[in-house]
Amino acid sequence: MNDTTLQAAVAAPEALPALIAEGPVLLPPPETPWQRFRREFLANKLAVFGLVLLTLAVGVALLAPWISPQNPYDIGKLDIFDSKLPPGSKDAAGTMTYWLGTDGQARDLLSAIFYGLRTSLMVGGISVAAALAIGSVVGLAAAYFGGWIDALLMRIVDIQLSFPAILVALILLAILGKGVDKVIIALVIVQWAYFARAARGAALVERAKEYIEAAQCMSLGWPRVLLRHMLPNCMPPLIVIATIDLAHAIALESTLSFLGVGVPVTEPSLGMLIANGFEFLLSGNYWISFFPGIALALSIVGINLVGDHLRDILNPHNAH
Repeated sequence: MNDTTLQAAVAAPEALPALIAEGPVLLPPPETPWQRFRREFLANKLAVFGLVLLTLAVGVALLAPWISPQNPYDIGKLDIFDSKLPPGSKDAAGTMTYWLGTDGQARDLLSAIFYGLRTSLMVGGISVAAALAIGSVVGLAAAYFGGWIDALLMRIVDIQLSFPAILVALILLAILGKGVDKVIIALVIVQWAYFARAARGAALVERAKEYIEAAQCMSLGWPRVLLRHMLPNCMPPLIVIATIDLAHAIALESTLSFLGVGVPVTEPSLGMLIANGFEFLLSGNYWISFFPGIALALSIVGINLVGDHLRDILNPHNAH
């Protein structure tokens, strides 16, 4: 029975016996979870646009050493006479064009943005991955053991979440000092509680299911039950939170760098590039802060668009 015959059977149910006599009904193979995920994701044009922006940002960050016209770390090749040149200007020798202009340190802004994306995405990605690992373990342990362990861990999470993230990060960096590694540590401490809360909520649902009881009856150790059985089923909401929190981490790192407590001045992160040009905004040199700000905004928008649609797809209430 082909598709035309099947449509005829739907339109005229009384003719179904005669149609069945023609031969067996060949149904299409069932859709795999990955196929359904890809179909639903590609059906949303905004999510696809966000994925394109995110892929472009990651690609530029990874390929920055090879596609950048200039190495902004190489101070020996910077000419102070080329500082604060407008977009489209050439260097003093006339051999290089600064398509987005230069900043106050004579760095090519296009190259600095490429390297800035590299720094911002690296800091955001590492901090989110570490916070996801720590928060997931804490949340799973709280849900699995319950009792005083659950109460103690969740009260720590409540205390953490009661303070604004920017305030906690400022206090930590005031103690730790500047540096990329210090910013990563501060972001991990700020973010782990979000994952712990989400992991506990998902784990409480899984804790009551029969496969966890079966694993316990087999005398499996609690680390194996948590990591091998419970964690994979708790990952969908954690993946959504990690995607959205990546944008938050990048924005928070940029804010800290803009305030002067994040990465050092010599590091071309997007927040530091914006801060370097802030003092020149009223003097007409808008491009020093404008173009890094556009790059930061597009990166965050791309991540948020992908994260919002992932939340819709991975929501168990929307599962087919």
